[in-house]
This record gives sequence, C-alpha cells and structure tokens, in this order.
Amino acid sequence: MTNVVEIKEGDLVLARHIPASTAWTEGLNFFSQDSEFMQVGVWGYDAGKELKAHIHNEVKREVLWTQEVLFVRQGKIKANIYDTAETKVAELNVTAGDILILLRGGHGYDIVENGTQVLEIKNGPYVGPDQDRRRL
Repeated sequence: MTNVVEIKEGDLVLARHIPASTAWTEGLNFFSQDSEFMQVGVWGYDAGKELKAHIHNEVKREVLWTQEVLFVRQGKIKANIYDTAETKVAELNVTAGDILILLRGGHGYDIVENGTQVLEIKNGPYVGPDQDRRRL
C-alpha cells in the first residue's frame, strides 16, 4: 500500500490515510484487513468491464467498535488522531479525493477550507450519542 499512512499505537492501527493518488488507481483495491469491521475498497475500471451480480450471505458478526471512513469530496480537513489513552498522536491533512479510515482511538476534525464536503460512513446500528461515543 504505497503512500498509505498508518497511525499506530504499538501494533494497533488507529487510522489509515489513503491519498487520492494512491486510492484512485486501476482495478479493485482494498485498504483494509479482513479482520477489520469496516472493509474499504475502491474500483477503477473502463467502460465494458462487467462486475458479476451477487448477493451477500447471512453471516453473524460481532462488532465491538464503531469505525468510520471519510471521503473528502472537496476541500480540506485536518484530522486529529488520538490513541486509546486519549493522547493526541497525529495530525493528518486530508484533501479532496483522499480517504481516511478510523479504526480505534479517538479523532476530531478542523475544517481548513470553505465549502469542504465530506462523506462519512460508519458501521451500525447506531445506538445514540450517549452510548456510542464519549467526547474527549
């Protein structure tokens, strides 16, 4: 995963930043490990490529942590990354086209440019702000 930046606490991956230049290449590319709750991949195909129809089987999963994926559509954010002890360990500049995977620890954001637009995806079900998160 060339140019992918991982922020770690020991062996624990807290966050993974995939720059646009790495994310948006040809073919199918996944930027997650099979064991992670969020499976993150991107497609890059030309016209005429067929992706075979499929259905997902029912599989019981146990989810312990909410994990998030951000896609910056336009603009720029600064992502502040915290370890599991709530200590700030990194700042990442995330720009248009970049993907940020947040796996553990904490995080907060500063909007750097006007008109910034971010798509956020996280696993659910969402159990509400009182149970699902704690402000640092």
